[in-house]
Amino acid sequence: MVVACGGGSEELVLQRVDGPAQVAAPVLESLVNPATVPPATAPPATAPAATTPPATAPPTTVGPPTTAPPPPPAPAPVVAASARALDVYSGLGAWIDVYDWSLTFGKDGRLVEVGDIDRMADLGVQTLYVQASKWDAPTHVLEPERLLPLIERARGRGMGVVAWYLPTLEDPAFDLARLLTIADLPVDSLAVDIESLKVADHAERSRRLLALSAELRTARPDLALGAIPYPPVLLEVVNPNLWPGFPWADLAPLYDVWLPMSYQSDRKESSGYRDAERYTGESIDRMRANLGRPDAPVHTIGGIANRTSPADVEGMLRAAVPRGVLGGSLYDYRTTTDDLWPVLQAFRAASR
Repeated sequence: MVVACGGGSEELVLQRVDGPAQVAAPVLESLVNPATVPPATAPPATAPAATTPPATAPPTTVGPPTTAPPPPPAPAPVVAASARALDVYSGLGAWIDVYDWSLTFGKDGRLVEVGDIDRMADLGVQTLYVQASKWDAPTHVLEPERLLPLIERARGRGMGVVAWYLPTLEDPAFDLARLLTIADLPVDSLAVDIESLKVADHAERSRRLLALSAELRTARPDLALGAIPYPPVLLEVVNPNLWPGFPWADLAPLYDVWLPMSYQSDRKESSGYRDAERYTGESIDRMRANLGRPDAPVHTIGGIANRTSPADVEGMLRAAVPRGVLGGSLYDYRTTTDDLWPVLQAFRAASR
């Protein structure tokens, strides 16, 4: 995710299906542009006006009330994180982005197809992480006729599905609309890729991130939400100017699972952080300390796959297992070489 989603130099690139999905046109249209589909229960425009006020209508007088007003309604209960479906983040994951599977952005060879989902399942992948749209995509959900068959095949093969999206924070209302539309896909969870630097002022960037995250949490209280941030080692040691004052503690109650982009493949040997065990372990420790949650659920994401060796994956495991992480993965599926899968399978969760 560092140096690679959405095409920006610091954005995450968590990089055809056999045939079009057999989905009713109104369903596809609602995913592309929900505003075009009127609600089924909307009253007809010609509905007659009521001739008598309802029995519970308030009085029309404006004098002081003779009795105390009723108390305001209680706020909706907050669903505990333990009640949300966090298991989808456990075990071995595989990532694909819009450059991997869509005609709109696809590049660098053959697109990911339904048959690739079968191969993932055969390799032991337990969760598919799929980018459902991009900030400059023409629709809130990109190419649903191609995306939905990938999701359906993954679920049919017993895999969990996490849809993810990278908000730019330039237009938070737009970001929220996209995230909420993506959340309505038949997926198990939604993850927010937190790495866009398009808002230059880091304090304003943090403010917008917090506001967006809070609105998303309020709108989907029962949905497990994942956060995909830069690892703290990058923000605090390697490049403190990248996002000063990243609001870890304020974000802590808004997300259920943390997926740090601990890409040791991007670090220089001279820094000491090219060591996957050190980079993975220190990133998890710092992140949990910053969150104020020593037991924060974590799914660790290792380096860019074609710049990662089996020894690197073994280092990730040595750091991750004693820290009780939920699972692990590399970025991304298309660049994962055959020699990596036997080692990655150690991340599989036996309980799934």
